[in-house]
Amino acid sequence: MNNYVWAFVLLSVLLVSGCAITNGAAEKEKTPVAAPALIAKYTETPVVIDGTLDDPIWSVAPVYQLSLSKDLTGKGEVLKEEGCVQLAWDEKYLYVAIKFVDSDIVQESDKDQDFHFLTGDLVEVFLKPTESTWYWEIYGTPNEKKSVFFFPGRGRLGLQGCYKLGMDLDTMLVGAKVKGTLNDWKDKDEYWTLEMAIPAEELNRYGNKFGVDSVWTILIGRYNYSRYFANNELSMAPQLSVTSYHMYEEYAKLVFEK
Repeated sequence: MNNYVWAFVLLSVLLVSGCAITNGAAEKEKTPVAAPALIAKYTETPVVIDGTLDDPIWSVAPVYQLSLSKDLTGKGEVLKEEGCVQLAWDEKYLYVAIKFVDSDIVQESDKDQDFHFLTGDLVEVFLKPTESTWYWEIYGTPNEKKSVFFFPGRGRLGLQGCYKLGMDLDTMLVGAKVKGTLNDWKDKDEYWTLEMAIPAEELNRYGNKFGVDSVWTILIGRYNYSRYFANNELSMAPQLSVTSYHMYEEYAKLVFEK
């Protein structure tokens, strides 16, 4: 993209909370908080990535509810539309399953490797090996589009190179189902579901272990756009102190349970 377009996109990235660099993030580097844990259950049978959430593992994997950040709930704000996430794994993939209540399901981009948080609803998965500086930002949308960005370190956040393809997209799988109609603001929708398979081979690319005894952290973030809201709604698991998805000091420990 040309420099003008890139500058516009970068400004949008920095202004949108999910990708903001905030003073809060810097402060948390000095005073990190104890991270909660999200458990990924081991599955003997590979998950079928079709968005239906009917695989056996999803009947036993823990369900984690998304929430607003603590600064918002502390002011009395209430989550308008609920969402939940489950995690599973095998030797080849980390699996993510979500169900998001959504009165107005929208995603205007029809291509992969895009800034989908600027074009509609999505789930974001942030994965960071605890002992390394680098991390991934991975998208899945209700129309089954996907993106992967790779950051060598948060100090490079905002550089154009970080927004190039961060993983072989052919190896990363996304399937989704919509209960309602996509991109029709005139009606009222119910929810959408999505399954994602993130390849262990890609996460191992820089020498980090994957699976039991590995040390990773994770954040699940949501962008929810709706004609029924005054503003779009961002929610997450685990709950962050402020809405800043790159604040990896507050990510949850990812526990590979087998």
